[in-house]
Amino acid sequence: MKKPTIPNKFHSESSSITIAEDYAGQRIDNFLFRKLRNVPKSRIYKMLRKGEVRVNKKRIHQDYKIQENDIIRIPPFWSESEGVAKTPSATLTKLLLDSIAYEDQGLIVINKPAKIAAHGGSGINFGAIETMRHARPDLKNLELVHRLDRDTSGCLMLAKKHSTLRAIHGLIREGLVKKTYLALLCGQLLKEQEVNVPIMKNQLQSGERVVKVSLNGKKALTVFKPLKVYKNATLVEIELHTGRTHQIRVHAAYIGHPVAGDEKYGDKEFNSEMKLLGLNRLFLHAKSLHFYLPTGKLISVSLPLSPDLTKVCDQLV
Repeated sequence: MKKPTIPNKFHSESSSITIAEDYAGQRIDNFLFRKLRNVPKSRIYKMLRKGEVRVNKKRIHQDYKIQENDIIRIPPFWSESEGVAKTPSATLTKLLLDSIAYEDQGLIVINKPAKIAAHGGSGINFGAIETMRHARPDLKNLELVHRLDRDTSGCLMLAKKHSTLRAIHGLIREGLVKKTYLALLCGQLLKEQEVNVPIMKNQLQSGERVVKVSLNGKKALTVFKPLKVYKNATLVEIELHTGRTHQIRVHAAYIGHPVAGDEKYGDKEFNSEMKLLGLNRLFLHAKSLHFYLPTGKLISVSLPLSPDLTKVCDQLV
């Protein structure tokens, strides 16, 4: 027998929220995800994109960081009934809990597996942050500190407190958080190469997001250091000095050495060769984080390549 449909609820009145100090520093989209728990993420993104959500009577972008005393206007909206709330699978929950590499009173660092998004949206109900919130209901204010592409594995920071989130965001803005990555690049990169060229987001008609090198873009600085040179590939360590979307992938392609497994910016022939060696995703791993909190506490986390990537390297000559 078919279960009866539980009707959604329409909130017919717009509302306003004044931001308290504890919430300052969060992205507006993350704030709304928590505030409007039963509203689909696609609807929240649409509210932001169309300017239905206003901050201090002005339109804002989804990555706007809210400030103390900001006044946020939320338009009328439909929300899903509590009776149809979904939860992440037990398998995904266990996978993320087992991936915790570091935890203290204010911070969690997980070794994010590839193929898992940092956050939900665009047809994904549960990313790493939603799953961890479900798995750790004791952490009422758990937030993403930064993001990783879905196909990228490695260090992903989650703040347990707003004060920690604000502190690390401040360090990131000042360039005081050292991030290193490991990647397999196409061809032989024989010496260290610094790439200091601006990049800019773009949109194709299909809706696919593409990032390109552009003089009109934002500053982006990446340093590639060869660790091991193979016949047709190079394992590199990468220092990321800015955090632009797809920065490593775009800069690697710009210098003629795209990342293995990159279907958007990569080399198709090289990708096919790597697939024969068992590479079924982007060969990009967030290896380490190193920084000092304002309290003077050192946070230093380093994560080795996952077995699937190590296996590819072992077959290269």
